[in-house]
Amino acid sequence: MTLDLTPDQLLSTTRAVRKRLDLDRPVPRSLIEECVDLATQAPTGRNRQRWHFIVVTDPDRRRRVGDIFRRALATGGGRPPTAQDLPRMFAYPGSMEGISDGLRHLADNIHRVPAFAIPAVEGRTEGASVLDQSMTWGSILPAVWNFMLAARARGLGTVWTTAQGPLEQELAAALEVPYDDVMLAAFIPLAFTLGTEFKPARRIPRDQVLHWEQW
Repeated sequence: MTLDLTPDQLLSTTRAVRKRLDLDRPVPRSLIEECVDLATQAPTGRNRQRWHFIVVTDPDRRRRVGDIFRRALATGGGRPPTAQDLPRMFAYPGSMEGISDGLRHLADNIHRVPAFAIPAVEGRTEGASVLDQSMTWGSILPAVWNFMLAARARGLGTVWTTAQGPLEQELAAALEVPYDDVMLAAFIPLAFTLGTEFKPARRIPRDQVLHWEQW
């Protein structure tokens, strides 16, 4: 059963869900399989279909993976925001505070999230050309977005996190992923949502991002 959403509503209300994940309700395997089936309808470079989805539901394994998630968050990872990023990030009062509060809630309760979906792609991009990077990421990102849209349509919440990045090799070992050959692209908590009504996000105006003919 899916929610009664128009295509535009589905696209504009598939939000990053952190505080409204139902931590007490298991997610049926059949729903996750449906989401993966729709994920693999996404375009893929040269039809190579190098995508993989590792789903973790076992309580002991979730605790172990959740511990890696928390420790990875604590590293701070990633480059700091640029001078151009900051005005966009804080364009609407309270937005970043809400994100930070939600992230703390998620970190505190990560072991209680009923399922993790960890998308992966064959091939690593360290030191690769922009062409090779774009072909690799372009073959997994559309599939993951399909997965998240499919989840939303089924009353499930997701949030794209890159918390696995700083400790990717440790997470790969915990999941028995061949790290030298396969890259973990994201770490996605997955659960039914508390309520199904979500609003479009507040974004910067179109004229700040749309360019006609040239930059």
